[in-house]
Amino acid sequence: MLVTRRHPRFEGQLFIHPVSDRAVIAGNGTIGLELAEQLPGANAVIVPYGGGGLSTGIAAALRELSPATKIYAAEVETAAPLAPSLAAGSPQEIVYTPSFVDGIGSKGLLAEMWPIVRDLLAGSFVMSLEAIADAIRVLVERNRVVAEGAGAAPVAAALAGKAGTGKIVCVVSGGNIDRAKLVKILNGQLP
Repeated sequence: MLVTRRHPRFEGQLFIHPVSDRAVIAGNGTIGLELAEQLPGANAVIVPYGGGGLSTGIAAALRELSPATKIYAAEVETAAPLAPSLAAGSPQEIVYTPSFVDGIGSKGLLAEMWPIVRDLLAGSFVMSLEAIADAIRVLVERNRVVAEGAGAAPVAAALAGKAGTGKIVCVVSGGNIDRAKLVKILNGQLP
């Protein structure tokens, strides 16, 4: 067993990283298995990007089952380290600004995830707060789905045509949006 983190309070206990643990990534891959089975022939899948575990799990499964399907990350403009990292070919740090899209984004990438993300993802779409708020409204008003900003980011990218045309799949994960923020968004305001 490879030990990458220690804390004296938890000596002798096992820490399972919620993003970079290989078993967690493999578990996320079951979403890719379901997509290949239930939505064969997808042109693209857009996944919210927090740390890379969800997107790379899905991408690893789809690479085997549907190699023509491209997997993209969706990030928010206020916390999007993946897009500049992919452009530079190495992990980059950015200025992180908190927003209502609090389920994704950070100032940098997890070092252990960079090689996996770089090899499996076709790119990253960076979306504005306004576009994500619009996607939240669309999800609520047209689909009766309440999604947090992270879950709506892929929908924002798809609505903007970022992944092209054809069969585009959006992974809408997370419904933990503050009620007061949701009310503002539904009323056309940014929280």
